[in-house]
Amino acid sequence: MLLGICIFAKPLTKDIISCLRTLFVAVIALSLTSCWKDKSPEYLIRLKDKFKSQVNAFEDKKEIANKKINKDLESLNALKSALEDTKNEDKEFAKVYGDWEKVDRREQNLNKEYDDLKEKASNLFAAMEKQTNSLNDITSKKTLVGAIGKVRTKYNGTLANTSKAIDKLKLLHGDAVEVVKALEVAAALNSFDNINDQMKSIEGRVDGIMQELNIAIVESKKLYE
Repeated sequence: MLLGICIFAKPLTKDIISCLRTLFVAVIALSLTSCWKDKSPEYLIRLKDKFKSQVNAFEDKKEIANKKINKDLESLNALKSALEDTKNEDKEFAKVYGDWEKVDRREQNLNKEYDDLKEKASNLFAAMEKQTNSLNDITSKKTLVGAIGKVRTKYNGTLANTSKAIDKLKLLHGDAVEVVKALEVAAALNSFDNINDQMKSIEGRVDGIMQELNIAIVESKKLYE
């Protein structure tokens, strides 16, 4: 799966993707030829579908957070303009503080979806490994175990970087609140030079964070496509 970070492993090789597809085909064949009594949620194909749904949920929350942050950056600029023009100050302050508190909630929601994504990915890999270990063909088993191991290691690296990107989002929220506080002082001094630099720093970090989260989504989709 799944920004400034961009230190991920190389894309999945065709051999590994081919091995994983072979595994899914083998599982389907087994399900058609065996009289399994336990078709529980641990069933591999169902786990794959659950993982796919969770990737989509994570992507939706990421898009909502992105739109919310960009909208609130506009309100932050509006506050600065209002202060410079010395009009509607109290109203603008109340609005901006409220807006950025909502960003904090968006980050918390995104983090929850990330935790669920990590859990469902772990369940999927565990089920794949269990199914592979049940194969009688030693050669196929060895090949698939190796392929799954490589994919899991790469994906775990992606998950770790995604967690860092979400932490960056939390820091961005904190920095934005600091800017709002600093604006109160700047308004009293009628000096906004330092604030301009801080605001540019915040604005310049958003796209990078979202790109890191996008990498998580792309890498996640590779697991089930």
